[in-house]
Amino acid sequence: MTTTATLSPPPLLTPTADPGPVEQALAASIAAQYPPETYLWIEHPQPDGGVIIRHRWTAGGNALGDEVDGVAMAAGLDAIDWLDLTIRHQQVSHRGRIAVKAHPLRPLLADIQAGTRAEDGVRDYLQRALDLAAEQAGRRPRGRAPRWIGVGPALVNRNH
Repeated sequence: MTTTATLSPPPLLTPTADPGPVEQALAASIAAQYPPETYLWIEHPQPDGGVIIRHRWTAGGNALGDEVDGVAMAAGLDAIDWLDLTIRHQQVSHRGRIAVKAHPLRPLLADIQAGTRAEDGVRDYLQRALDLAAEQAGRRPRGRAPRWIGVGPALVNRNH
């Protein structure tokens, strides 16, 4: 008995001005190169000088990132703590013009559980920067930092 298979034609590639699908594919390719339980902040420079940020989590990173956020928020950590703690653990690399900021989540969780917060000097400096940015945007400074920004998909996707 002979069977014949019909091959469907390959999909047509249509030129587009939307870089989104390529950026998404590239972000997935980058994420495949990192160890489990890592949160990735991927910056794609744009022709107009702006940046598109893509967030990715490697295996186990979704659940662990959400756990980190829950512990951080229960401990009352804010955006200044988020900035200070994520920078302490980030590993920055580049793929061409694309910047990749990898944040291993286990060490971040350990710091939060140990009660680590931004030091007073760092806190004061960053609060002044936030107040100045608010003034320059024509808003009244809050005098306190916003809440924890997030490293898990539930909070990160809600904030971005």
